[in-house]
Amino acid sequence: MSVLGLLESAKAQGRKLLAVLIDPDFGQDEARLRQTVQNACMARADLIFVGGSLLTSTGFDRCVELVRQWSDRPVVLFPGSPAQLSRHADAVLFLSLISGRNPELLIGHHVTAAPTVRALGIEAIPTGYMLVDGGRPTTVSYVSQTSPIPHDKPGIAAATALAGELLGLRTMYMDTGSGAQRHVSAAMVAAVRNVVNTPLIVGGGIRTAEQAAELCRAGADLLVVGTAIEHEPELVYAMSGAVHG
Repeated sequence: MSVLGLLESAKAQGRKLLAVLIDPDFGQDEARLRQTVQNACMARADLIFVGGSLLTSTGFDRCVELVRQWSDRPVVLFPGSPAQLSRHADAVLFLSLISGRNPELLIGHHVTAAPTVRALGIEAIPTGYMLVDGGRPTTVSYVSQTSPIPHDKPGIAAATALAGELLGLRTMYMDTGSGAQRHVSAAMVAAVRNVVNTPLIVGGGIRTAEQAAELCRAGADLLVVGTAIEHEPELVYAMSGAVHG
């Protein structure tokens, strides 16, 4: 089954999914990377995401290769730029930053990346990426040069997601960014869930199992956790229990 097929099937069945996001810079420590991947698999995470807004190392492809070697779950790229592509992945989120007005992130980078994605033969998942205010500036807001959707404006998020769905995007991803002070609100998740039929991915600032469960109840289909697990590796088990429970 394709990764998009997995997302759509889980949504149709009401099953919630968990993805562990690995920062490629974090992956330069191979011992920590292997432990993180093994923990994710033992905790029954459904997917492993690899990617970041800004890379300070040159080992992206090697990181993805190691994750593929150590994981029995689909490996999905969450790219911050066209440089973050690898033949070792199963799929790539083909992200269009629909919450912003930066033309490079709406279509420009896609033109650059498309021939490589096709040549690598990996599945491309058309994804509407929506950056939401997480309480403080994050790397993704700085690098993308875009303003996030206000935290308390679920109507804006809902209209943005609906526009993305009508344009033909197959998934929606709401994110407050790595290290955000707060996650996307349950009210905003519910507002988006009420207007779109695509699988809904939510990430950024999710630090507790209780928060994860709340977002799943609000309508998230796939939760993405990264920073919290880097700081507290065993947290992945509680997160998995909350999502799958």
